Amino acid sequence: MELNFTKCHGSGNDFILLDARAIDLDDASWGRVARVLSDRAGPVGADGILLLTAGDAGSDFGFRVFNSDGSEPETCLNGLRCLARAGFEALGIEAARVRLKTSGAQVAREADLAPGVYTVRETVGPVATDPAAVGIRVSAPVIDVVVPGLPSDRAFTALAMPNPHLITFVERVDVDELVALGQWCEAGPELLVDRANVSFVEVRGADLFVQTFERGVGLTNACGSAMAASAHAAGLTGRLPFGAWLTVFNPGGRVRARAEGPAGGDMVTIAGNATFEWDGVVEIDPATGVAGELRVVRRREDEVAAWAAARG
Repeated sequence: MELNFTKCHGSGNDFILLDARAIDLDDASWGRVARVLSDRAGPVGADGILLLTAGDAGSDFGFRVFNSDGSEPETCLNGLRCLARAGFEALGIEAARVRLKTSGAQVAREADLAPGVYTVRETVGPVATDPAAVGIRVSAPVIDVVVPGLPSDRAFTALAMPNPHLITFVERVDVDELVALGQWCEAGPELLVDRANVSFVEVRGADLFVQTFERGVGLTNACGSAMAASAHAAGLTGRLPFGAWLTVFNPGGRVRARAEGPAGGDMVTIAGNATFEWDGVVEIDPATGVAGELRVVRRREDEVAAWAAARG
């Protein structure tokens, strides 16, 4: 079959975006498509694929994401911004309620983060600390404490966004240490019900720097739900105040974030880029996952340049 798609990114977290409202594929086929098209050695390469799906009585449109390993997480906030832009353009709107895998989100067009950088605001939550929601087999919420059974003596905070996150605050991110711990979590240990995203976070004045080993992806330029979780964890542990906008930096760029805390229903808002880089068409057999010819039909060089200027 022939798939039309847009190559896009949110804060350097890159995706293959498809309008799937009229495509009938089962989950196994989408998993194969995601693995093949996301392969960095293949025809496109990405952290995963994003699917714009039809709305229903409670949503303007739906959102599905498949990671590069073919798994389907509960959400992906960098991807959600890109998907929201596609939904806005498809329906001629600038704000929407979006159906996620197990929850929902509010999205809206936002003032540009920088000149020429298309920006979307997304609000998700409530953030949960209950161990059952996070999928961590401990008896009490994990908030800035050492976790028995985790191969690290650092203090972690465990949150559900609703996808699971382990957040630790460090003076300086040690990438080798992060990767080693991320790979341990990715191996499916008994401590974790369904793995977890692991983030090392630096507090930089009133802002944060976050680097993440993402479940189903690996070390990534950015993870939107991890940035939201880190903002909430910073408030929960008293490192930064709830209810204030801060900038969250990552290897791929930056977003603005505001964690409301208990007074605001434990919701988190992220405002960041939804950059469309190029549009393409690719042949793929969803039954076998074999990909054929790729054609680039449009390059969006102005958007690429605007994001490059914004990153400095």
